[in-house]
Amino acid sequence: MPIRTGQQYIDRIDALNTYISLDGEIVTGKVSEHPAFKGVMQSQAKLFDLQHQQELLETMTYESPTSKERVGMSFLQVITPEDLVKRRYAAQEWALSSHGFMGRSPDYMNTTLMALASASDFLKDKPNCFPEHLLQFYDDAREHDLTMTHTFIEPQVNRKRYYIEDEEVTIAAKIVGKTSKGLVIKGARLLATQGGITDELLVLSTNGYDEWKAFGFSIPSNTAGLKFLCRQSFVGGDSTFDHPLSARFEEMDAIVVFDDVIVPWERVFYYENVDVANHFMNVSGFQAYTLHQVLSRQIAKTEFVLGVVQSIIDTIHIGDYQHVQQKVVDIIVTLETMKALLLKSEIEAQRDQFGFVRPDLATLQVAIQIFPKVYPTFTEIIQLLGASGLMSIPSAQAFAKDEGDLAHYLQSFQDGGEERVQKFRLAWDLTMSSFGTRQTLYERFFFGDPIRLSSILYKSYDRGHLVKRVEDFLNRD
Repeated sequence: MPIRTGQQYIDRIDALNTYISLDGEIVTGKVSEHPAFKGVMQSQAKLFDLQHQQELLETMTYESPTSKERVGMSFLQVITPEDLVKRRYAAQEWALSSHGFMGRSPDYMNTTLMALASASDFLKDKPNCFPEHLLQFYDDAREHDLTMTHTFIEPQVNRKRYYIEDEEVTIAAKIVGKTSKGLVIKGARLLATQGGITDELLVLSTNGYDEWKAFGFSIPSNTAGLKFLCRQSFVGGDSTFDHPLSARFEEMDAIVVFDDVIVPWERVFYYENVDVANHFMNVSGFQAYTLHQVLSRQIAKTEFVLGVVQSIIDTIHIGDYQHVQQKVVDIIVTLETMKALLLKSEIEAQRDQFGFVRPDLATLQVAIQIFPKVYPTFTEIIQLLGASGLMSIPSAQAFAKDEGDLAHYLQSFQDGGEERVQKFRLAWDLTMSSFGTRQTLYERFFFGDPIRLSSILYKSYDRGHLVKRVEDFLNRD
């Protein structure tokens, strides 16, 4: 099956009947019709439909090396520098469709799987490792246009640096048995964004000291014993006037519970190999490739934020104030810096030990230092510019029943009352609603703890030749 349509995506997820718990209730019936999921699933369906638009076919798809069918560009392995450019164009099209608000659009996980498959040779001839299983799953996901979520982290029971869980108490997911059918997994993991509305769940342990927690595998979301326990929904309502962002793009986050889940052996990539679990992600191109996709999305989101800010400025006519101009310039500088870093990562791409071309990781690590720090300032800028206007935002129903007062008294320099409020409701949903505040937290920690990311860059960035340059200068006659 080649690229699928949006309706095919919805039908397949509905047919899974995945175990999803929300507010203590099991979701029954079609998940695509549930108020907490229908908006984001419809938005995701539009991404699949974009792949079928004739004018975007070459941008969004490529010919499969096996089936010769058209498959999603986000699965493309990077053989040449030009392949990176192709991937960027495709990522940008999908990011523009959601304006960067869907952090787990399918291309993120497709990119993750592609990166791991491209480094599958790392698993060869290592104990309890099955590179052929990883490559087979990559082929299956590409050829069937599967959607995936993932869970890479453990519950926050104890954040002590060297916490080791009591063997008698199972909280974090671990191997509790092995049968002829596969591994038996019990426990929980965090934090599956879009949990319950994807075909598959990819599970990778990325650090640790215990063999029974060292594993990598993927299983269908409806696997027996697998549960997605969701947080409260941040969908404000169906109205795209009242809740323009959350009604469309609210991606659910879920705790994943494994209740003696059997992972078939053919779905196991590695197990009980601590060294592989601790190093595979770093050895692979995971960081470089996914950051390349992430930066494409964040650029689209920054462009949207800039548009929202300028809309506020225009509608209430505050563009002549210099402090307002400075705030806009701060966003522009961020936008252009990120665009430059994305291109630099492609220009300085290098072929890796597995024969594939990776974008420059150091450049992308610099980019991921910037966005988590500046995104919260975007929220602040919008709040400062919108001020009390962000509180004076009657609903669509209020305007429908209004006899003229709201339209008259809430008009602005540029817009009528309803048009002005619509813009300010968008700014409110972006920065002050539960959806908006979740977006801020999400971007702060999208790729991990910012301090840890700084430490990684400090340790990995080559500075030795610069020190030598200083020493050579000091040693001149």
